[in-house]
Amino acid sequence: MRKLVQKKELNKLSSLQDKLLQLREEVYQEGNETFERWKPNIKEKGFLVSARNLAYYLALRRRDIRDIQESLMPWGLSSLGRLESRTLENLDAVIASLDRIRGNAESEYQYPPQKTFLKGKSKLEQNANDILGESPKNRDSRIMVTLPTEAAENKKFVKSLLSAGMDVARINCAHDGPEEWEKMIKHIRKAEEEVKRKCKIMMDIAGPKIRIERLYTTLKNPKVYVDDTFFITGKEELDSYYGSEIVISCSTIPEIIDSLKKGDPILIDDGKIEGVIETIKKDGVIVKVKKLKKQNGVRIKVEKGLNFPESDFKINILTKKDKKNLDFVCKHADIIGCSFVKDPEDIKLIQKEINKRLGKEKANKLALMLKIETVKGVQNLPEIMVAAAAKNPLSVMIARGDLAVEVGYLRLAELQEEILWMCEAADVPVVWATQVLENMMKTGIPSRAEITDASQGANAECVMLNKGDYAVEGISILDEILEKMKEHRYKKVARLRALNMAKVEGE
Repeated sequence: MRKLVQKKELNKLSSLQDKLLQLREEVYQEGNETFERWKPNIKEKGFLVSARNLAYYLALRRRDIRDIQESLMPWGLSSLGRLESRTLENLDAVIASLDRIRGNAESEYQYPPQKTFLKGKSKLEQNANDILGESPKNRDSRIMVTLPTEAAENKKFVKSLLSAGMDVARINCAHDGPEEWEKMIKHIRKAEEEVKRKCKIMMDIAGPKIRIERLYTTLKNPKVYVDDTFFITGKEELDSYYGSEIVISCSTIPEIIDSLKKGDPILIDDGKIEGVIETIKKDGVIVKVKKLKKQNGVRIKVEKGLNFPESDFKINILTKKDKKNLDFVCKHADIIGCSFVKDPEDIKLIQKEINKRLGKEKANKLALMLKIETVKGVQNLPEIMVAAAAKNPLSVMIARGDLAVEVGYLRLAELQEEILWMCEAADVPVVWATQVLENMMKTGIPSRAEITDASQGANAECVMLNKGDYAVEGISILDEILEKMKEHRYKKVARLRALNMAKVEGE
């Protein structure tokens, strides 16, 4: 009976190995086809191996392999759930082990060398060190902090941020100007000398962020309620179009209004107002309010963002203001943050503008940070990364604010994980951003949920904090969280150190 069971099990193993060999062959063939399409445009030779692994990973993730995973686990073999940085190597190792379990001591299937098996992890760590600076000894993830206007005038404040643990300073070019930015950078460089810590400077180009530029209203308090309507125009001149009590303008990007269709959803102020395009007019569109974050109405304000998640329009990735800001940014930044990238053409345009200012050789050494915050950006992420890393050192920021508005909060939960996996497969460092420890930064008291969110940030190579009155305290708490998580986890891999709670009383 025992021999019969063993024979049945060996037959199952043989079938499982056949499935794995077929999977490996399909991944290899499809991956190579993708890589060969990318290869002619990859000028940065150090990215070739990473691009090939990304191509294999994409081929694998087009398939549902959950049945194979479950079949592997009872044999003590890798379930292929952590192969992002070593797709083919992991498959080869499992196939080699399976063959030996089947009794083939002289197996034709060989294990990959350990150095080869771990090369993706080493490459990612090196890329993170080169782009974001070396991680501190106490944690794997770096801390990025958005600088407020105060940083231009208060050098002691900047020094306190570095002393607390800031590794990357973010300057948001949507605010302030070259005079303030230059002062901020001067204070950072001075603080580096005093604190004896290096700090990278990331300058974030605003991109084509659609905002309410002007507001016309006949109301004392321009609040909207469910079923209310208001008018959006691309014109600068404002009036009571079609009897509307509230009219808003986004005249810097008027082509967006022309691209809207009846039924398209619209979100205002990070989703506080949800509406739908009800009527198309010559001068703009009438929007009907469908949902509100507050039952007692939401006030429409100038400078708040507009999102059109299902509208398909093509706008230039760089505004006139962005191009002007690039003159300064290219001279002073270690990393250029690229907002609202949607496709490889956006990347090529950004690279072209940097080339104009620095020349090809210097331009290709300047690191780019792609902010993924649109549906198109997510859909095209592999092609976008290849276009950028083909020439420049590359990192990716998961900009969860606009991304959540675009894709919805439920979809965001899985997308932020998928972006992490995709970037790991390409050896691209990731920044975990938006509302991290937001309560802590603003009030000095963190919420329970944001502590958990901050701990999730340890899966990324860097975690970003926004500005706030309690920035120093926020950095200190995040530093401690990331230090603790280093002992427990690397990416998807749990690190099983001895647990205090596992000790039995009396032992």
